[in-house]
Amino acid sequence: MAVKWHGGHSSSVLCLNVSAEGLVASGAERGELALWDGGGSPVAQLRLPQAEDVTSAVFSARRPSTLYASHGENISVLDVRSFQEPLQHFHVNEEEINCLSVNDTDSFLAAADDSGAIKVVDLESKKVSRSLRHSNICSSVAFRPQRSQSLVSCGLDMQVMLWNLQKARPLWTMNLQECDMEEESLQSAGQFFNLPLAHSLSVASCGNVFSCGAQDGKVRIFRVTGARFERELGFQAHSLGVSQVLFMPEAYWLLSGGNDGKVLLWDVSSNVGKQQKSPAKSLHRKKAQAAASSRKDGKLNKAASNEPPGVVPKLSIEHGEKVNWLSCAEIKGSRRVLVADQTSSVSAYPLPEP
Repeated sequence: MAVKWHGGHSSSVLCLNVSAEGLVASGAERGELALWDGGGSPVAQLRLPQAEDVTSAVFSARRPSTLYASHGENISVLDVRSFQEPLQHFHVNEEEINCLSVNDTDSFLAAADDSGAIKVVDLESKKVSRSLRHSNICSSVAFRPQRSQSLVSCGLDMQVMLWNLQKARPLWTMNLQECDMEEESLQSAGQFFNLPLAHSLSVASCGNVFSCGAQDGKVRIFRVTGARFERELGFQAHSLGVSQVLFMPEAYWLLSGGNDGKVLLWDVSSNVGKQQKSPAKSLHRKKAQAAASSRKDGKLNKAASNEPPGVVPKLSIEHGEKVNWLSCAEIKGSRRVLVADQTSSVSAYPLPEP
């Protein structure tokens, strides 16, 4: 059963984040920003300038009292110990920001927006150090843990990209539609109308594995090897678009939230872990051989499709509302998944121990 957190907002909650000290931040429509204690009580509230929707909020890993929040084309920097006017203000994006990410050294902030741009701000000089770009709306961006110059992004151009801040061009790009057509046999023409527009990314704590949720209801798992990445796993997770994916601190436990109103918990460690043990070169070779042999036969075999039998969720929550954002928090000694949806409340569900 969900515990509902009320009293922080008057409109739809759009984003969530949890600090290293257990403080929860939530952003909502019309500029509303709230802070919650572990018991689900609002401890501070603020309406940001211009009352634009708060689309993303993220705490600094190094300084948990620092909170970055995007609203419209703007980014505000706040101190949660004195939750009043923003300490700093960035206006570097030309269109509405969809996602913020701060690297784990707190040296760079990335902001992905509706124009397809990712503006990377050097937090020391307070200036844009890089402008990266998708050809359509960039919906999600995430720095890789333990790799402060490396980040991944995805967008409604169906592209997933790997970047290094020393270069303006992506190191590696994958088109999800082309990837699916290569690796899967299309079972029905209907799939053409359910395009894999990419909505959300999350990087595992190891920094080498990341997940992507898309409009076609699938979750895809990728592994970074050097200056490229490969798809390790893909499975149908939701009957409608996947709006959110979130890797948990445990190795390869993944939460997904969908437009079908479900929140699912997946353990992909057995699928991802096996591949991790094999050397990267041999993995590339095996996949290349499998793909080549399947093309030669005129059909795709299981090795090429890389679809595991029976990927089933460890936990299925019938939330009932379209999921806007997911986060995870330790509350009173047990873990909870926090869900933001179309309502003005936050829902907290218990999670099993690993």
